[in-house]
Amino acid sequence: MADSDPLHDFPPLRIGRNLLLRPPEVVTPDEGRVEIVLVRGAFGSGEHETTRSCLEALEQLKELSGASVLDFGSGTGILAIAAMKLGARRALCLDNDPRAVETARENCVLNGLSDSVEHSLDTLEAVGEASFDVVLANIYADVLRAEAANLVARTRPGGVLLLSGIPLEDEFEIRRLYERQGCAVRWNRVLEDYSTFLLERC
Repeated sequence: MADSDPLHDFPPLRIGRNLLLRPPEVVTPDEGRVEIVLVRGAFGSGEHETTRSCLEALEQLKELSGASVLDFGSGTGILAIAAMKLGARRALCLDNDPRAVETARENCVLNGLSDSVEHSLDTLEAVGEASFDVVLANIYADVLRAEAANLVARTRPGGVLLLSGIPLEDEFEIRRLYERQGCAVRWNRVLEDYSTFLLERC
């Protein structure tokens, strides 16, 4: 028997009320859930609490309908894919790791989204003055600190930022930093080890 492929070998994951994540080889009974087909690459498949929290938040985000989305530090592209399947119009996956960009591109093909999701191996500065309705960043706290002004600048006024990957000890500092950049916190979800924020650019 061949060894299992760690990039594909994970069980289907049911997240929130409507999402189902599965590897390409696994076919699940129709449960009426929104399916996301995923290879993990080196970047996970939704098991981490921060990813789950972001996916659950996206299910509830009314701003996704017809939205433009920036997924910063996109990894597998899972958040951008979920956003598209939940009603967004277009998305840009941005990552500085070429393996992540390739994995996200592959996952978008698997989900039939290759025409509506763009991929870039670059920095936020390369996005220029483009702004987005929804900005997603599930990434390290030090990156959220360093890129706060850039992330807010790429969120249109009235748009929202969904941030996660914030250790609990950094929660207050990150919150105040984004508030000083002109954002208002809509809600803050405290997880076991991390925190997730939904902010609106005022």
